[in-house]
Amino acid sequence: MAAKKLLLLTGDFAEDYETMVPFQILLAVGHQVHAVCPGKKAGEQIATAIHDFEGQQTYSEKRGHNFTLNADFDQVSAAAYDGLVIAGGRAPEYLRLDARVISLLQGFAGAGKPIAAICHGAQLLAAAGIIQGRRVSAYPACRPEVEQAGATYADLPMDGAVTDGVLVTAPAWPAHPAWMAQFLKVLGTRIDP
Repeated sequence: MAAKKLLLLTGDFAEDYETMVPFQILLAVGHQVHAVCPGKKAGEQIATAIHDFEGQQTYSEKRGHNFTLNADFDQVSAAAYDGLVIAGGRAPEYLRLDARVISLLQGFAGAGKPIAAICHGAQLLAAAGIIQGRRVSAYPACRPEVEQAGATYADLPMDGAVTDGVLVTAPAWPAHPAWMAQFLKVLGTRIDP
């Protein structure tokens, strides 16, 4: 397997697990992963949040870990990477307002490169206009945005994931095993025992 060069897009108050776990999994299988956030440089940190399902109508939020970025957002382009991972949490809510982020997503989609998005990451996919006609999962509160963007919402259990072409989406961090397994398959990653 040739190692892939992947981009992880995250931001302040991105979901802790949805930033750290994919970053670590993709590194562990031998891929190179650059973690970036608009307005920040390599070596700077973002504050993450831990979202949990504790019986209320929506998730609870607690302060997560600091996550150190290892690349500069201003120096990335879709052409330089084999795939994109979008962390969920609250970060997509403000990242979708950044024209550079939208352009970056459109570059990945236009080139037909694999994209993995989880939870509220669908807000970025919808804002970039790249999911029309696709089957997309997301945190249930994002369903209206997914459907308004012309996609079919995949109503999955919290531990499920869906692949539509080279787009892999999931509703929340409990889906990491299914989400990352499907993304690795799309990437062509082989793990030999």
